[in-house]
Amino acid sequence: MKTIVYYGSTTGTCEDLANRISAALGGADVKNASELGGEAADYDLLVLGTSTWGDGEVQDDWFSALDTLKGLSLAGKKVAIFGVGDSESYPDTFCGGMKAIYDAAKEAGADVLPGVDASDYNYSSSAAVIDGKFVGLALDETNEPDKTDERIAAWVSKLK
Repeated sequence: MKTIVYYGSTTGTCEDLANRISAALGGADVKNASELGGEAADYDLLVLGTSTWGDGEVQDDWFSALDTLKGLSLAGKKVAIFGVGDSESYPDTFCGGMKAIYDAAKEAGADVLPGVDASDYNYSSSAAVIDGKFVGLALDETNEPDKTDERIAAWVSKLK
């Protein structure tokens, strides 16, 4: 399955996680979200990641990339989403940026793969939770870095 990982990263954390997810997937292509374009439709699986900023916003690289994503024809394509957040400092918007990517991918006609059980996390609220699940893989490198590798491995095994 031809796979690409697009990420938006300000501090480098989301970029690092994108590369770790790529490695777990067996070496998927990795690009910054600002490079998202028509070539994305050439892939079978798009893995889209963002850190969360402000009031649950996507990272800056995603602002124009969301419009690009919405304009793609992704019918028959699979999309998986991951997000990076800080559940202790921002418990009310934890990984909320994933929701905007989820909405854009759905608008483009993609089959968005299921996320992870939200009950495995300590936070108070997130726009990225639907029916008790995050819309993707939620990661907290600030407070739970010891759980990241295990969470990535479990999630990637479901994607494969």
